[in-house]
Amino acid sequence: MARPLIAPETEAIERGDLVPMYRVVLLDDNDHTYDYVIEMLQKIFIFSLDQAYRHAEEVDRCGRTIVITCELPAAEFARDQIHAYGPDWRLERSKGAMSAEIERA
Repeated sequence: MARPLIAPETEAIERGDLVPMYRVVLLDDNDHTYDYVIEMLQKIFIFSLDQAYRHAEEVDRCGRTIVITCELPAAEFARDQIHAYGPDWRLERSKGAMSAEIERA
């Protein structure tokens, strides 16, 4: 059986050459309302109302939700945007933003 030929203009990419991807994970707490989570996700990630609501449900039900998968600099920026969003003005006990972490995809 003949071996397949690679056209000269085709470049083979080794697995080690791929850029590692990271997940930004939003973590649940009791100090932010669904409205806050939906509003934040719509503003930071340009999610539709439906997308944001599904993430709000998942973070409430599972304790976490993956909001984006991307390269490390973008993941760090997204996490920092979540941390900088501020408290939920709807709840007096809310003193700061939600928590998020980065994990390797």
